[in-house]
Amino acid sequence: MERHYKPGASKARNFSYVLFTLGLFFSPFNDFEGFSFLGEYSNELGTYFFLLGFLFLFFGRYIVLPYKDRLFLLILLFICWCFICTVLNYNTVHTNYFKMTGGIERFIRQYLSLLIAAFIFPVLFINAIWRMSNKDLLIKIRKIFLYSFIFVGGYGLLEAAISIFHISAFKILYETFDIFPMFNAHYHDNRISSVAFEPPFFAIYLITISGWMFSYILTHKSIYRFVPVVMVLLLAFFSGSRTALITITIQAGIFVVILYQMPGYKRLIINSIRYGAALVFIVLVLNSKTLIEAFKERIDSLDFKNNLTENVSNKSRFGMQVAALRVFAENPIVGVGYGQQSYHARHKYPLWATKNNYEFELYYKNHLEPSFPPVFNLYTRYLAETGIIGFIIVISWFIYAIRSSIRILKTKQLSADTVIATILLTSFVGFMLNWMQVDSLRIYGFWLSAAILIKITQNPIYPNEQDSSSYTTL
Repeated sequence: MERHYKPGASKARNFSYVLFTLGLFFSPFNDFEGFSFLGEYSNELGTYFFLLGFLFLFFGRYIVLPYKDRLFLLILLFICWCFICTVLNYNTVHTNYFKMTGGIERFIRQYLSLLIAAFIFPVLFINAIWRMSNKDLLIKIRKIFLYSFIFVGGYGLLEAAISIFHISAFKILYETFDIFPMFNAHYHDNRISSVAFEPPFFAIYLITISGWMFSYILTHKSIYRFVPVVMVLLLAFFSGSRTALITITIQAGIFVVILYQMPGYKRLIINSIRYGAALVFIVLVLNSKTLIEAFKERIDSLDFKNNLTENVSNKSRFGMQVAALRVFAENPIVGVGYGQQSYHARHKYPLWATKNNYEFELYYKNHLEPSFPPVFNLYTRYLAETGIIGFIIVISWFIYAIRSSIRILKTKQLSADTVIATILLTSFVGFMLNWMQVDSLRIYGFWLSAAILIKITQNPIYPNEQDSSSYTTL
């Protein structure tokens, strides 16, 4: 399970943990110009801390590798299969060429990106938390997310005051943050993205922290325990992201179901719904016109039928996914090779998606535009690239993770383990849904959740584990 301790390992491990902490704090920041050689990670501030943390961990010569854990083995299996299915498709891979990039070069870039997400991140995260008691893990990780959320949420509310409520007096303060390289003032039309590049990226951050913020209801008694929950729901609404609205609503529903089954929380749920409805009514009365218009716009955004025919971006999204499924239909077992989907899909876009759609001519079919067209769906991408075998492996991650979280929850008694399991269950469901809109494994929250699940199942009680019945320090 571990490499043996060698001199200097302790100091390197401490540096690694500090960088891990900074990476979590800055994970929502992805709106700055970084080093281009990092590709899709170049503007992800958290990645820089994580990569440095992994280097300290590696040269510290003390690394925990949970090779007996089933989830870890499933992740390694997928990494291996991505290589194997590409080798099996070598005849087409080495002839692929699009956007001034050959198939082999594309595979190397995408495979390195896969290794960063599916190996470097989880190994760093596992080692950062391995020696914590489960209670300390809950306290420390949640505090990092809370401090980050206070900062990101405050900045988001400032943006909402300008973009949604049209209070121009806040513009000077909002634009003052631009003196820092990780900030870039954006004025979206009735939407916000906070420190993220676009609202969808902000939505991923909110989905990541929602379970952690919801858990304050379980561990605290003060009325202030509801503040993080309200902030998550409010910022999800202000973001205008359909993914955030749907996913976080489902996550909240799962949390309520879990809470309802715990002794002493049924009355809390009923009272929360009652007071929440009253609060919404009061807010609508005080600022009815602006909020009602915003609410109507969010409801309209959920009309998928009209959006598919009238919204150019949505036509592109669904068209990309249909093209990926057509590639899968022709290569159902092993796919076309990792990172190779775009070479094949560009010949299979449906007519209804490309007709009167400037995005295809300007971006996706343009050979001079270096960025490869996204698939906007991880599952359709992996069906096309890794076939049904790769798809089954990825789905097995979620099946195992969700079943393991539910198994821990069956203890009923409130403890650090059940609180963590509640967070993990809501998080895994959120990531599973979110990947229906995102085609990249660059989702830090999933790998952190996987690392935590591996830790609490493989190393559930570390020496000096304390009683978890008291949460006064959380």
